[in-house]
Amino acid sequence: MDMRAKDGSVIKTAGSPGGAAAVELSAAVHSPSPNGHVSPSNPARSATRTAPKTLLETPHPYKGRLICVEGIDGSGKSTQLLLLERWLRARGYPVHFTEWNSSRLVRRSMQRGKKKNLLTPTTFSLLHAVDFADRLTYQILPPLKAGMIVLADRYVYTAFARDVARGVHPDWVRAVYSPALRPDLTLYFRVPIDISLERLLSGRAKLKYHEAGMDVGLSADPVESFRMFQSHVLEIYDQLTTEFGMRPIDAAAEIPDQQKVVRTMVQEILRDYDLERANGKNGATSQPR
Repeated sequence: MDMRAKDGSVIKTAGSPGGAAAVELSAAVHSPSPNGHVSPSNPARSATRTAPKTLLETPHPYKGRLICVEGIDGSGKSTQLLLLERWLRARGYPVHFTEWNSSRLVRRSMQRGKKKNLLTPTTFSLLHAVDFADRLTYQILPPLKAGMIVLADRYVYTAFARDVARGVHPDWVRAVYSPALRPDLTLYFRVPIDISLERLLSGRAKLKYHEAGMDVGLSADPVESFRMFQSHVLEIYDQLTTEFGMRPIDAAAEIPDQQKVVRTMVQEILRDYDLERANGKNGATSQPR
């Protein structure tokens, strides 16, 4: 479902993250640069000054629910999200699906940059940020406002982990993604590196260049590079889990067992949503993907 026709309603909505994006991104100009340098025009922050809460730290105001999945490559998160989507649709829930790096706006640039190895860690980060901003405006906000359940295969935490693992300054990455909404539920599928490697290599002949972190130059051997890069990503994910309240799931468990845990967690955050639907306060209807 393409939400671009609703562009006008998104832009005109007062106080929406889309409207706040200009202010937030303007402030980001004076935030630390990707390599950690701070603009001279930005005075030193007072030690006693309390930073304002970001959108990621406050519940969103919309009728719908935002459910995200995170995890390193080979964690099985996409399989679990697909099973969840089918389960929700079968029960009549209005569902909208969106995934990382799927915006038509940057698809060609991303493919060309990867193919010709033109992407630096910073440009790689920026292209993903454009992808997210486009999908936030057209694929996340409109269905949330309409009262739908938005399922996101990867969210900003992917950038917080991968981009920082590539050497981009964490404050800079977070400033770029400042318009992001706080999900109602983020499921973190944690899996050991060896299991993720086994899963990926059982399905294809070799690892992808960027998936293995070959662009970072950690090792000339793709498998060893994958171990080193994804281990760093895994460490950052573990830190983000505590900071943002992501719900960890043992991604090494059997698929049905994982799905049972997923559905239990989803049912918890849908209790109020179900009450609103029962009372007729949520007019969204189920739609096919």
